[in-house]
Amino acid sequence: MAMAASSSSCFLHHLLFPLQPHLSRNSIFAPPLRFSSAVRATATATATVTSTSSLTLQEDVTKTLEAADLFCCPICYQPLIRKGPPGLNLRAIYRSGFKCDKCDRSYSSKDNFLDLTLISGLKDYVEVKPASTELFRSPFVSFLYERGWRQNFNRSGFPGADEEFKMAQEYFKPVEGGLLLDVSCGSGLFTRKFAKSGTYSAVIALDFSENMLRQSYDFIKLDDAILTSNLALVRADVSRLPFSSGSVDAVHAGAALHCWPSPSNAIAEISRVLRSGGVFVGTTFLRYTSSTPWVARALRQRILQNYNYLTDEEIEDVCTSCGLTNYSRKVQQSFIMFSAQKP
Repeated sequence: MAMAASSSSCFLHHLLFPLQPHLSRNSIFAPPLRFSSAVRATATATATVTSTSSLTLQEDVTKTLEAADLFCCPICYQPLIRKGPPGLNLRAIYRSGFKCDKCDRSYSSKDNFLDLTLISGLKDYVEVKPASTELFRSPFVSFLYERGWRQNFNRSGFPGADEEFKMAQEYFKPVEGGLLLDVSCGSGLFTRKFAKSGTYSAVIALDFSENMLRQSYDFIKLDDAILTSNLALVRADVSRLPFSSGSVDAVHAGAALHCWPSPSNAIAEISRVLRSGGVFVGTTFLRYTSSTPWVARALRQRILQNYNYLTDEEIEDVCTSCGLTNYSRKVQQSFIMFSAQKP
């Protein structure tokens, strides 16, 4: 998710994010990145025992779902007690109820998504988030996101959804067969690609916007293969992920980091829920690159002050401070895809 593309903002966006690509050594058009020895070792081990590893991960996911210890209370992080059919799919989740014995809070599905926010079920209190978050709770924006909005990102160097998906899949190779969490999933553009790929045991699509999740379901139900796959929709705050620590193998965040109220809180949560060896992959707009003129840097900072546009160095610093390692990235203009791993 990113900023609006009205005619005036498009002009500013074009001015501040020039179309001529800046090809760093990590550009998607540069030679492929070399992974560190640790990542290469993991990838080699995965390739050697692909079938066994995938089976083990799938068994872990099945056991997790049957034991109902994947989802946890967003207040106390206590595993939720689940009543209903087992499984991680839209029908099973919709027919299930979840409760935290410690907090005496109940959580349920509505509109085909499970609401695990701190404010789930409240009647007299409506929490207003920053503008960067509230914008995407609009049904109008949710409807437009895949109908022109997202396609406009190519002005800033985004290579397009199909190419971004291929790039992400390369980073996720060490965790193939595991459980993938697509945070800030929006209308489910990448959620559907991950689910249909058959690469993962299960996919959970997560967003704070109710309307984005409804739009995501509208797209999912058009494809029976995706509709009946191990896929669940969850409403939650990326800074308060309702999952047990070390329960997720892969986390994807497409064009999302700049919209998070606190990227450091969100990445710390992502680090918490990742298993050892788990991989985090994200894309976002960079605030500026080494080729951005100093005048444009100051102007861009002022115009985009409601969003957390970071630099490549800042993203790496936050990932490292949150305990992630093996940071790598690919850059083109203001587009960056980065990856980091849980030790």
